[in-house]
Amino acid sequence: MSVARQVVVEADGGSRGNPGPAGYGAVVIDPATGEPLAEAAEYIGVATNNVAEYRGLIAGLEAAKALFPDAGDALRVHVRMDSKLVVEQMSGRWKIKHPDMKPLAARAAAILPPSSVTYEWIPRAQNKHADRLANEAMDAGRDGRQWEASTSTAALDAPSARTPSTLPPVQGPPGDQAAGAAKARAALAAARGAAAPEGLFPMPGAAETVEAGVAAETAETVGETADPGGEPTDAHPAPQQPAGTPQTGWGSAPDLGAPATLVLLRHGETALTPEKRFSGSGGTDPELSAVGRGQAERAAEHFAALGTVQEIVSSPLRRCRETAAAVAARLGLDVRIDEGLRETDFGAWEGLTFGEVRERYGDDLTAWLASPDTAPTGGGESFAEVAERVAAARDRLVARYAGRTVLLVTHVTPIKTLVRLALGAPPEALFRMELSAASVSTVAYYGDGNASVRLLNDTSHLR
Repeated sequence: MSVARQVVVEADGGSRGNPGPAGYGAVVIDPATGEPLAEAAEYIGVATNNVAEYRGLIAGLEAAKALFPDAGDALRVHVRMDSKLVVEQMSGRWKIKHPDMKPLAARAAAILPPSSVTYEWIPRAQNKHADRLANEAMDAGRDGRQWEASTSTAALDAPSARTPSTLPPVQGPPGDQAAGAAKARAALAAARGAAAPEGLFPMPGAAETVEAGVAAETAETVGETADPGGEPTDAHPAPQQPAGTPQTGWGSAPDLGAPATLVLLRHGETALTPEKRFSGSGGTDPELSAVGRGQAERAAEHFAALGTVQEIVSSPLRRCRETAAAVAARLGLDVRIDEGLRETDFGAWEGLTFGEVRERYGDDLTAWLASPDTAPTGGGESFAEVAERVAAARDRLVARYAGRTVLLVTHVTPIKTLVRLALGAPPEALFRMELSAASVSTVAYYGDGNASVRLLNDTSHLR
């Protein structure tokens, strides 16, 4: 006979941009003492608030199940979330219409028997621990890493003393619930430091309390609608921190609001692309081929479906202007031209294949590959010169479009250079990136100077 167990799961998820860099957090709590038993958090890349909320629920339910693997149907989980959407949909009171939500809801419902899980909506102020975990996960993603339990301060930022749950007691032999929770804590604490599945991290044993000053609550507006037939959205802005607040992770200054997000679209194919010929800004300025025009149209469909692009800026070269025009026509936007986004001038190598350059200008090619300061034969641009030009364009665009999502239609070298500079990688990294025609890459630039590479060489929209 399974022994009855009862836990509370508090879960949260957020997205900085909606869609934007997203993460979730979940904590499993002993209802008898209010103590946290386990934490889970993860940066999940670019997603919506609602997707992140569901991912937090799934992680919390899986963590609760992992705590009491032998409880079976006797495990009772009470979920507390500040997402009206998730609570109402999982309770069966609202329909699930959005195709992204249906598989997540089904996954959550399959973790435990439906009769074992109850749901409660709570205000944001009562969901501090999970909210902190979600924001830690998003902060980690911004810095190019995943959330690590060893650097988490979520428990410190949560109230130092939780109020025990008022849930009705489960039926079972006296002391079984407390003993089971203590056993779970002890077993997980013994495993602390080992790789935990699905981001699950065991909390220390009972009787540990924490004392910390809790930062003033930021006024937040939850952008939800009570339309049961719709798909409302939870707004999860990054938490405001008072000046002088110590930073965790890499110790960088706090980001200053929504980033300028540069979506980097390489132009579609020209007749020179499949032949792998040097095609820069000093050549014939070729137009898109039939294949390239098709790629531009698929890219336009992709961005129209996303609905996130707010501005379009293009290189002055014809192949980029044609690609940008296809997207602009679908989005109803104008196209600005920025000279800084043009391709490298390859000098005498324009129109030649790599093999032909090797044959005709072997020594010059070797020198060019060995140093970013060496220009192609015949007065072309060095990679160092291109990097300076592209960085200046980046700075102009980031300042102009702070907090907005901008599509830059440009070329191989400018895109690779933006990615390289965002990563702090050396110049030779340019030769270690693949960048296909009409591929999409994304870099976000925050007000504190930090940059986050979110996507590189995505061609899924072309399939």
